Amino acid sequence: MLQLAGQSCLVVGGGGVAYRKIQGLVAENAKVTVVAPDVVPGVVTLADDGRIVLERRPYAAGEGAGYVLVFAATDDRGVNRQVFEDASGAGIWVNVADDPELCTFHLPSVGRRGDLHLAVASGGTAPFAIRRLRRMLERWIGPEWGEWLEAAARFREKVRGLGVSSVSREALFDKYFETTVDPETR
Repeated sequence: MLQLAGQSCLVVGGGGVAYRKIQGLVAENAKVTVVAPDVVPGVVTLADDGRIVLERRPYAAGEGAGYVLVFAATDDRGVNRQVFEDASGAGIWVNVADDPELCTFHLPSVGRRGDLHLAVASGGTAPFAIRRLRRMLERWIGPEWGEWLEAAARFREKVRGLGVSSVSREALFDKYFETTVDPETR
């Protein structure tokens, strides 16, 4: 997973697909700028809450530079292509929704359980199917797994403080897993 906290990201578009991208970036504490003349209510709410910067206007050629990541999620292929050309030409990673050919990276569908991230990907070939698979995983791996991971992280820190060999650490981690995870779910 990319560490996006505090990183500047641009999303061009304000519909449902763009909103999902924005939500993922906000969840990672990225600094998000959204450029779109029209947006869904959720985007407005994020802007009103100060979680994103919203510029309600069309994309201007060349403005994709200066960001760490750029996303194009409009229903206008010409705008999406322009965003791709601007960003990729500036050496910036860009993702154009629903057009794998115009992507320098693809995003997994991610569910979160605290620090536990459930990521499923298809390389951009079938995002609708991947979203549904992620939802299946989320039903199987409930919120309690986020709490379990917090406890596992605390255990890891204690073990690291013991100064034992990596082989001994792995044996302790195996034992922890065996004693804290129900055999039915392993």
